[in-house]
Amino acid sequence: MSSSSATDSEPASPSLIPSLPDDVALNCLARVPRSQHVSLSLVSKSIRSVLSSPLFFNTRSLLHCTQHVLYLTLRSHDSSGPLQWFSLHQNTHNSSRRNILVPIPPMPSTSVGSAYTVLGHDIYVIGGSVHDVPSQHVWILDCRFNKWRPGPNMRVGREFAAAGVVDGKIYVIGGCVADTWARSTNWAEVLDPVTGRWDTVPSPVEVREKWMHASTVVDGKVYAMADRGGVVYDTRNKVWESAGNELDLGWRGRACVVDGVLYCYDYVGNIKGFDVKKGVWKELRGLGKCLPKFLCGATMADVGGKLFVAWEEGSGKEIHIWCAEIEVKKNEADELWGKIVWLDEVLSAKKGASIVHCSAVPL
Repeated sequence: MSSSSATDSEPASPSLIPSLPDDVALNCLARVPRSQHVSLSLVSKSIRSVLSSPLFFNTRSLLHCTQHVLYLTLRSHDSSGPLQWFSLHQNTHNSSRRNILVPIPPMPSTSVGSAYTVLGHDIYVIGGSVHDVPSQHVWILDCRFNKWRPGPNMRVGREFAAAGVVDGKIYVIGGCVADTWARSTNWAEVLDPVTGRWDTVPSPVEVREKWMHASTVVDGKVYAMADRGGVVYDTRNKVWESAGNELDLGWRGRACVVDGVLYCYDYVGNIKGFDVKKGVWKELRGLGKCLPKFLCGATMADVGGKLFVAWEEGSGKEIHIWCAEIEVKKNEADELWGKIVWLDEVLSAKKGASIVHCSAVPL
């Protein structure tokens, strides 16, 4: 049989949407909200295939149709075991079904005290202690397909470091004792994901604290809160600064930044926000008694411009993971106000489980 005859006899690939060119159909499908993708995948094999393709995610990004998805890590009651990873499935169209955390494949190795940061559709898990030894390793979760791959190793091992993304580069600060030439010189590093190369960020001796309990990025500056005081690295001007007493004394727990305001909880369990430009803390008003007092802590994330709060509640042999989505804004008097969009129990786990981290990824 001639090659032309063989080609003519092969069945044509089914179109995504009958009567529409595939590029037009892809443009339409990319605009469908993520909450409908499961139903959409049942329409045909060709649509199911395209929903899990890089082309589909690239098209959503180009059309500015991406939606932020919350990813959460949970440490089980067995602290030596691997972290459990979940993504939040939000139900926006059917009130009879609640929002739930859906399990995804865990990271291939187990570590304690890793730093987390998000770049594009990837979550970077940086360093951490492996068998009580600080690790140089980096693992990357491609959230489009929930697949793991190893990243470029750092120059030194770290645990409980600070990390943040500025202008497409990942900065890592601290998490190591500056007791050798290598650890002192590379106390801070920066990764260019394009080249896969870590480079040293010069740092003065007086800022080199060992442990970092929290970090964030505001206006191109990486804030790293150490056991004794905090430091700020201005990545664009390459200048180190002090975080200031007001921020240092008020920052508690795993905070996040929404529209330039850093949110965390205070010592009586209320949510408050720090206006970085004005240097003052303000209470988040308007929530009433809808949320518990976060005396045992809460984890926060900026999910598409909304404040997400996740926390644990104990009951008998189980721990219940709760999550709330909050719209936050400033009023004319420059006060911070919040409105709860939804509040739900999203997971039940064995007693002793605890939230480690949560991140939002645009997909």
